[in-house]
Amino acid sequence: MLIMPRKSALKPKKYVTDRRGQKIAVVLAIADYKKILADIEELESIRAFDAAKASGEESIPFSEATQEIERSRK
Repeated sequence: MLIMPRKSALKPKKYVTDRRGQKIAVVLAIADYKKILADIEELESIRAFDAAKASGEESIPFSEATQEIERSRK
């Protein structure tokens, strides 16, 4: 699978600066912030999937995994 990099649509328009005028923070719209969080969560899921696949361990169905987790909690 080939994933093409895309230019960011998120361009901060406001910065917080220190006394010397150095940019130290960004002011984002809530919608942009939520999009960034969702993208990070999706990337973490992709990385976890890739790591699990590369481990070579045997996979089990999700329903079986949840049953094992429930049994271990008792």
